[in-house]
Amino acid sequence: MSHSHKTLEERIARSISMLKEDLNTVRAGRANPALLDKVMVDYYGCPTPLKNLSNISVPDPRTLMITPFDAKSIGDIEKGINIADIGITPTNDGKVIRLVIPALTEERRKELTKTTKKMGEDAKIAIRNLRRDVNDHLKKAQKDGELTEDDLKKELDKVQKTTDKAVKDIDDIVAAKDKEILEV
Repeated sequence: MSHSHKTLEERIARSISMLKEDLNTVRAGRANPALLDKVMVDYYGCPTPLKNLSNISVPDPRTLMITPFDAKSIGDIEKGINIADIGITPTNDGKVIRLVIPALTEERRKELTKTTKKMGEDAKIAIRNLRRDVNDHLKKAQKDGELTEDDLKKELDKVQKTTDKAVKDIDDIVAAKDKEILEV
């Protein structure tokens, strides 16, 4: 496998993994701890990821429960969640913080599927740009005599197949997320 094709696959894998992370922050109707992945807490003046300060569990499909390792940090954690603006107001009983995930309205579900579709489109554009870069690189290599015409054809074909597979993977990932969003 040529160096540029290997790089293409690595960069595609990175794009897809970023897409998955972005989709995780899109709230469906069920409780998903990934919703809190980007929440930062000001812990003794130091911005710290929420997941480093607490245990996050899902006692039922609609509830996230956050149990701070340090009971004194409960107020800071609550503040961090509010600042992160995930659209759910936390409640606490002095020991744990609960986030109750509201059921989604039909309209909100449609809005969210538009968001996921756009995220998928952005990922596809990124992958098509990668394809173009690799193809340009290959064509230059052929022009510089590093590749034969035949090799160029084979490499371009490989790049296209890799790109097609990536686009299909993106469609599948977005479709799975949409199914989760539309699930009542």
